[in-house]
Amino acid sequence: MEGPLEVLERRRRALLDGDMGAFAGLFAEDGVLEMPFVVDGLPSRLEGREAIREFSTRAGGIPFEVVELRTVQVHQTSDPEVVILELVSVARLTTTGETFEVPCIQVFRIRDGRIVLFRDYVGANALPDVTAA
Repeated sequence: MEGPLEVLERRRRALLDGDMGAFAGLFAEDGVLEMPFVVDGLPSRLEGREAIREFSTRAGGIPFEVVELRTVQVHQTSDPEVVILELVSVARLTTTGETFEVPCIQVFRIRDGRIVLFRDYVGANALPDVTAA
């Protein structure tokens, strides 16, 4: 059985490869993805692996690609299922080539090798307007 850090490494690889199916496959069947600081047009909560898969696949059509996920700090908590990441996502707009960095704090609950909760506190003010690109 993979521990939380191994699951997070597979998540990192899936995102860098643009493999949204593999990303969604890391979630438990009843897994939850929350984005409390959501930007316009995005859901603040997705419930269930298939809802996460559908959203992630559709979001793959947004004109940017993740080029690096820079881990600033990993915080393992007294609860062995909970890991907190301080992360900077580096991405590139595919329409212009412009790169940008987005800081975030991500909280994960990982049980039995599956993500049961992923709460993403993304620095939404650092996101470019992809509709203008």
